[in-house]
Amino acid sequence: MWKNVLPKIGIGNKGGSSSKGIGERMIQRVGHIGILVKEIEKTLPKFTEALGLPAPSIKDVPERRMKVAVVSLGNLDLEFIEDYSEDGAFSKMVREHGNMIHHFTLITDQIEEDISLLMGRGVKMMDSVPKVGLRGKKIAFLSPEFLDGISIELSEP
Repeated sequence: MWKNVLPKIGIGNKGGSSSKGIGERMIQRVGHIGILVKEIEKTLPKFTEALGLPAPSIKDVPERRMKVAVVSLGNLDLEFIEDYSEDGAFSKMVREHGNMIHHFTLITDQIEEDISLLMGRGVKMMDSVPKVGLRGKKIAFLSPEFLDGISIELSEP
């Protein structure tokens, strides 16, 4: 499946074209995996205790009606998200599917340029302009429908 998805956004595009792919010039690393949970206070301790990891603090983001906690695994973070609104997109997903991996994040230091590059290639974006994410950084989501159902977030470092 990745062989079909990544070339759509220019990662691994090493063909004869003189224009570089997004992955060849701007993507620094995978930053985190976003995990949606129904009850963060219940799920997070089970996860950290089972894996012997320190328990992170849970941050309430009342303006978004969400709670978030980040578990660091060295070069990769796991971002646990609870949407406690009744009608939020994340809360609907969790009600329908249970706790789930939602997205992975690619770290870039040129998010506006990346969005323009991707849209110029015909990539559908959920966010054509970066917005401020739960951790206070500029983010933008690519449309999962365009990428065979895979949700990818671009984020500043």
